Amino acid sequence: MINEAKSVAIAAALEAGNYMKRQFLQPSFVHEKGNDGDLVTNVDFECERIILQHITATFPTHQIQSEEFGDNGYESEWLWLIDPLDGTNNFALDLPLFSVSISLMYKKKAVLSVIYEPMVDQLYCAIEGEGSYVNNEQFTMTRTEKELRQLSVAWIQGHHVQRTREAVLLRQHIDTYCKRMIRTWAPTLVWNMLAKGKLDGIVLYDSEGYDLYSGMLMVKEARGEIIDFDGRDVSQMLSRPKLIACHANKKSQMLQLVNEGLQSKEPIR
Repeated sequence: MINEAKSVAIAAALEAGNYMKRQFLQPSFVHEKGNDGDLVTNVDFECERIILQHITATFPTHQIQSEEFGDNGYESEWLWLIDPLDGTNNFALDLPLFSVSISLMYKKKAVLSVIYEPMVDQLYCAIEGEGSYVNNEQFTMTRTEKELRQLSVAWIQGHHVQRTREAVLLRQHIDTYCKRMIRTWAPTLVWNMLAKGKLDGIVLYDSEGYDLYSGMLMVKEARGEIIDFDGRDVSQMLSRPKLIACHANKKSQMLQLVNEGLQSKEPIR
């Protein structure tokens, strides 16, 4: 069934991704979503429709949770998580940094991840226990030795904690003491970058988006590790997660960075 689900997810991601690529730089309807600065466009809705059509045609009894549609109300051990356009704000700003994210969970654990970056035609896929692939070529995260000041670290956070004091201080600490802090507002892009070894780590602060578990599985299957802020391994779905992702040899370094940031009391001047 996993292989069938992979085929369905890939077909859905490619069709949705190619649609959003055609619509990029074209006029679109942009609406505020909530009070935290998030956006939604007509392209989100059309991409979501495409993906849901593919999945429900083959797996009509599976539970689905999707960014705009919500929950289909079914009860199942199988749960699809869909972000039809990860990076909507970028898309609306004519910034070509966005993707399609589809993941399948079994008993609250990710077993399949498909992420498509249409602007560069990069199709990522991971199945639990089978590795991570991009355009059918397997890749793994490689070990590197770097000092803290040499690290490139991505920051992911929920819209609702944008101005939370702890988040602000931690974010500033990372930005100050690392080589660079990257914020793309399209989380799957940085999960893919980490999985390929292009980044040294990710710090995620309270962001349980529909794109989270596709990225986590991609990193795990590329031999990366994911821990919480207390250093415990993470594999199951979490409520309001605070996570660190990196290569195993950087865990202590990343934990130190985060713990020092959490202990910050005042903004750095």
